Parts: sequence; structure tokens; C-alpha cells
Amino acid sequence: MESATQKWNHSVFSLLYLFFIYAILYLLHSNVLLPHESHLLLRIKKNPPHPLRFRPDGTFKILQVADLHYGNGPTSRCRDIPISGFRHCSDLNSTWFLRRMIQAENPDFIAFTGDNIFGSSATDAAESLFGAFRPAMESGIPWAAILGNHDQESTMNREELMSFISLLDYSVSQINPSVEELSNAAKTGKRETIDGFGNYNLRVFGAPGSHLANSSVLNLFFLDSGDRETVKGIRTYGWIKESQLRWLYYASKRSQGPKKCTNRSLSPLTLPTPPALAFFHIPIPEVRQLYYKTFIGQFQEAVACSSVNSGVLQTLVSMGDVKGVFMGHDHKNDFCGNLDGIWFCYGGGFGYHGYGKYGWPRRARVILAELGKGENAWMGVEQIKTWKRLDDDNFSKIDEQILWSSDHGRE
Repeated sequence: MESATQKWNHSVFSLLYLFFIYAILYLLHSNVLLPHESHLLLRIKKNPPHPLRFRPDGTFKILQVADLHYGNGPTSRCRDIPISGFRHCSDLNSTWFLRRMIQAENPDFIAFTGDNIFGSSATDAAESLFGAFRPAMESGIPWAAILGNHDQESTMNREELMSFISLLDYSVSQINPSVEELSNAAKTGKRETIDGFGNYNLRVFGAPGSHLANSSVLNLFFLDSGDRETVKGIRTYGWIKESQLRWLYYASKRSQGPKKCTNRSLSPLTLPTPPALAFFHIPIPEVRQLYYKTFIGQFQEAVACSSVNSGVLQTLVSMGDVKGVFMGHDHKNDFCGNLDGIWFCYGGGFGYHGYGKYGWPRRARVILAELGKGENAWMGVEQIKTWKRLDDDNFSKIDEQILWSSDHGRE
């Protein structure tokens, strides 16, 4: 038989155990153990209004953020800046610049074009992604991202990164096209495996109240250009693969098919082919040719691309709808140049933790699409132009240019 002392000890232990369980449940319920800033807290994603569309004034503005290179926040130091500011400069300067850009330009959409985090400096990929994209999430503006060659060097692989990014507030990023799109692109009725993670098409609809309000008038194509690969024993940068180009060509042709729209006050109209813009990180080999051609901006470092030419330019030309391509990767290049009727534009280095050039301010690119005005309503896209903003005292606006207009086809 148990003694009275043993029974008492057993009762005390039971009470302490129950108290411990109750305390844990209470802390979990009150979020003391899972603070709101932690990515472990389960909550519902905040989505932007759907779909993307032009404003009532007939404009759609995109902010391109190239090579943010976010590390560990305040402990990640800046590179290639004046010595006088080095002590107090960190990833937070990139955050402040992004907030400044969002406030000043008030974009309708933000495109992050790779190397969003500097994987080798990021202790925890999830925390660094939160830091990198926090200004976009706080703004409530729709945004999307693709991967560069450094994003996966931390604690997540490329598939995990794109999955995580797609779940963040106001992100419209996608991991890859739908099964139906891939099957149709393969022309076999079977699902094709597509290379990479982050290949997708976002459609931008016409201005509210116009006869094109329910029609796509601008396509945004995002492609994963990979990271590093080995070809015949030699290391080189990644490239856009054949499976991606097949899907891209199909997605473009699908949007170019004969379409009509009707309005109570208008007779049926055949819609023109919507122009398109493409976004990827690593430039294609043909961009090197622009050194010997006319370009707008600065060409200050060699084009770091793959040794493999996979036919991206030929595919884009054959599609006929892509008017501009926006890249990153080479931080000291911020120029736009024309190859076979398509403008290829660098964003210029944005992030302070990535390399830059002493005395050359960090910068961002802005792209503005404008609708044409009909007799009584907005029509399709009439003009696409671009410029850059510098993170200097004057927040300088430079190199404004027209990339494309419907009147001339190309500039």
C-alpha cells in the first residue's frame, strides 16, 4: 500500500503537471510564445484587389527593384559607399530607400527581379525575406518576385523560396504555371515539367468603367533564369531553358488570339494584341552587343551571363508582343538598349549590402504604361516609358525615355 506521504507527493506532482500544461496552453493562446513578427504564427494572407488593372486616369506604374541583396538587417553592412557613412549604413538603408520610392512614385505594382536576399549573408532565409519585402507588404501594393543566383544560398532551396514568397502579404508571385498551361504548351495533352521556379504570367486589365475593363491589355511575363550550372566541366551562370520558352511562347500566343468585347453603348470590337513586358534576373548573351550600339544609361561592367545561348531573343522576337525586358544581376549597369526591336533594360543596383560603385548612388527603375484615349473611353496601351530614381539628396529622376508607342511600333 502507498503511504500517506507517497499519496501526497503524487497529488502534488499531478497538480504541478496540470498547472504546467495549462500555462503552456495559455501562453500559446495569448501568442506570448509566438509573437506577431514571427513567421511561425499562422494567419490568413492579405491579398490585393484582383485583378491588376490600370487606374481610372489610364496609367499603370511599375517599380522595378533589382538586386536588393538583403542580409540580416541592421547587422549587414553596406558596400562601396563613402567611409563617412559606413558605420551607420546597413540593410536598413535599403529598406528606407524602398519606402522612399514607394511613397514618391506611388506605383501600382512592384517587381523584384532577383537576388532579393544575399543568401551567403542571410542567417535565416525566411527572416531575410520578411526584411526584404516588408515595405512592399506594409504598403498594400501588389508585388511579385523572381529569383536571382544568390537567393538560394541561405536556408531554403529555390522551390521553398518561391513557395514562401507566394504566401506573403499582397504577393501575386506564383511558383510556376498551371498544369493546364503546361499541357497545352507541350501540345501533347500531357503535363510537361518546366524548369525552374517562378515562371508565370500576370495580366493587367483595362481601366475601370472602360469597355476594356474586363480584358487584359498588358501582359507581364516572369521567368526563372537560374543560378549556377556546369557546362563541359566549366562553371557558368544559369539560363532560361527550352521548356520555359515553350510555355512562354504558348502563353503569348494564347493572349494574341482573336478576342472581342462588347459594351451596351458600343458595337463589338476586335481587341488589339496586348503588349507585354518580361522580367528575369540574368541577362542573355546578346546584351553584350549593346556595348557597340546606342544605349541610354551607364554600361560600366561586363555582362555576366551564361555561356549557353538558349534562344531567348529569337523566341521573344517571334512572339511579337514583348516590348521591354527588365533585368538585374550586373549592379553597375543601368542602361537600356534595343535588340531586334525589343528594349533590354537593367534596373541598376538597388540594395546597399550588394556591391556597387563608390560615388554612384543606388537606384531603381520605374516603368509607366499609358492607355490611349478614344472618343468616349480608354483604349489599349498607347505608350510605355521608363526612367530611374537615385537615392541621393535630390531623389534625382534621370534617363526618361519612351520604350514603345502604338503609333510607331517601336522607338
